[in-house]
Amino acid sequence: MDTVLTIAGAALIVVGLLDTYQSLVHPSGTGFISTWVMRSLWAFSRRMGHRLGSAIGPAIMVAVLILWVVMQVLGWALVYLPHVPAGFSYSPGIEPARYPDFLEAAYISSVTLATLGFGDVVATNAWLRFLSPFEGLAGFALLTAALTWFTQVYPPLSRRRSLALELKGLADVHYPDAVPDLDPRDVTRVLDTLASQVVVARIDFTQHAETYYFQEEDPCLSLARQIHVAVRIQRAAASGATPDLRLSAARLEAALDELASKLQDGFLTSADDGEVFAAYAADHGRRGNSD
Repeated sequence: MDTVLTIAGAALIVVGLLDTYQSLVHPSGTGFISTWVMRSLWAFSRRMGHRLGSAIGPAIMVAVLILWVVMQVLGWALVYLPHVPAGFSYSPGIEPARYPDFLEAAYISSVTLATLGFGDVVATNAWLRFLSPFEGLAGFALLTAALTWFTQVYPPLSRRRSLALELKGLADVHYPDAVPDLDPRDVTRVLDTLASQVVVARIDFTQHAETYYFQEEDPCLSLARQIHVAVRIQRAAASGATPDLRLSAARLEAALDELASKLQDGFLTSADDGEVFAAYAADHGRRGNSD
């Protein structure tokens, strides 16, 4: 039984660390467990009408972080459990017999992971003395990774909001309708700029998948609400008078297709081709417009 507990604990530790690595370090930015948690909480929020508003994104990230911590605490607790209390030395006044062995193991694991160093319980078993510092190191790495994760999420959000605001500005001056009457060279520059920004947004959704679950209170800053403007501009320029204009329109179309493909594969698996952006808007509680 002791061997089974140790193997189960080690497996839980490895799975938790692997999911953390895949979510925060790997270029794909998607851990299996964290992705499932994010999608589940987002689906629940959507069914509730996104009542948390802009708080749902940070709440999802906190929930994933708590899950990672719990996996490490439980995993190491299972490793310690067969050795509680014989494998540990306790400070005077502490009677380990008063506490259930599993709770005692969970306490030791929590204190070690948090690197608190109370000193009230010290491992005496040789293997535990060797392994315990690794849990402290894992806890420190997890804390550092969590802080980095929360800070790195805002640059992608800023880029996305900037694109949404630019599209909103173009829509306000009826730019899609005016494209046929404008200087093709000026329209080409606009198309190229939009294509580059759309490509960046697609990359951000890949490397920072958690940013998809951030709800924008201001519709002007919501890419889900404004992306249809880019589609309208592209369609208006597709039959342009010059080769350069048509080429830029094709480039923007390719960028939009790549973005739609990423949204469909990564977040909107039930969306039909040609309706991805409308589904994206609806998923964020916005009314889409694919005109």
